[in-house]
Amino acid sequence: MTISEQQQEHEQEYEAQAYWVTKTGHGELRSESIPKPGEGEALVRTLFSGVSRGTERVVHEGRVPTRVAERMHAPHQEGDFPGPVKYGYLSVGTVEEGPDEWRGQTVFSLHPHQDLYVVPTDQLTLIPDDVPARRAVLTGIVEVAINALWEAGPRLGDRVAVVGGGLVGGVLATLLRKYPLGRLQLVDADPDKRKLAETIEVVFALPEQAKSDNDIVFHCSASNEGLKLSLQLAGDDSDVIELSWFADKEVTLPLGEDFHARRLTIRSSQVGAVALPRRHRRTNAQRLQEAADQLRDPLFDTFLTSECQFQNLPATLAALLEQPGGFCHVVAYPKPEE
Repeated sequence: MTISEQQQEHEQEYEAQAYWVTKTGHGELRSESIPKPGEGEALVRTLFSGVSRGTERVVHEGRVPTRVAERMHAPHQEGDFPGPVKYGYLSVGTVEEGPDEWRGQTVFSLHPHQDLYVVPTDQLTLIPDDVPARRAVLTGIVEVAINALWEAGPRLGDRVAVVGGGLVGGVLATLLRKYPLGRLQLVDADPDKRKLAETIEVVFALPEQAKSDNDIVFHCSASNEGLKLSLQLAGDDSDVIELSWFADKEVTLPLGEDFHARRLTIRSSQVGAVALPRRHRRTNAQRLQEAADQLRDPLFDTFLTSECQFQNLPATLAALLEQPGGFCHVVAYPKPEE
C-alpha cells in the first residue's frame, strides 16, 4: 500500500446518528462523522441500547446539580449539562472493525444512544455467547447492583431488605436471591410490585408489612419516604446502603429517631469507583465483565419492558419519561442493509 493510500484509508470517515438532549424535555437525532478506528480501537455497530429511566429523566429535565455536573459525565458523553448533551450508557453492538480478536464479537459499552461509534477496545466488555444481545443492555445496571453487594458484603444467614422495586432494586433483589440469606424482602409502596417479586421469587412487602431488625438495608427508591423507612427497618449498628441518585431533590430525614438512637450508618454506593472492599483487587472492567456473566440468567428479561426503533427515539423517549412505571426501555437499531 502506498503512503497516499495509507493516508486515504486513515482519513476515511463514517456517517453516524446519535441522540442528543437539546433542551429541557426535548431531544433529536443528529448526524456526525466518525473516523476510522486507529490502533487499539474498534468500530462498533449498535444492536440495542437501553434507557435507564431515572437517570435519563434527570438529564432530560435539566436537573443535574451544577456542583456535581462534571462528576456525572458519562464515559463517552459529549456536551455539558444541562445541554445540548449526548447522553446514555447502556449500549450493545457488534465489532465491525478493529483488532482480529475483537472482530465479530458482541460487546457492551458505556456509550450514548448512537448507531455507529469508535471506542478503545479496553472500554469494551465481551458479552458471553449464551447472553442475548438484547438482554445485555442491562450490563450497566447489573454492575450498579454488584457494586452495592461488594459495598455491603452480605453474609450467611443475613436478614436483608431492598427498599424500592424499580429497575435497580429489582435487579439487586434478583442477584440477592442467590445468596444463602436468612431473610430477603423486596419492599415497595406500590402493590403492583408484588408481581415482580413473585416473578423473581423474592418475598414482597408493603411498607407497613416489612420486617425490621435487618442486617443490611439497600435503599433504591430515590424518595424521602423510602430512606426514612430504610432507617426504621435497619437493625442496631447496621448499614443502609444508598443506591438512589436524588439529583436536585432536597432530602429531609428524622435523624432524631432511629439514626442516632440505634447507631445506624448510611453508606453511599456510587458506581464511578469500585466499592472500597474490592477496589484493590478488582477493576471497573472486571466489574463490568462480572455483570455481563451474571446475565446468563434468563430471569433478567423481566426488566426489559418496552421497545422502540432508534429512529423513533426522540418522540418515544419524551412520552416514556412522562409515564410512571416500567423498567428498562430497549432501543433497537436498524441493520446496515436497512
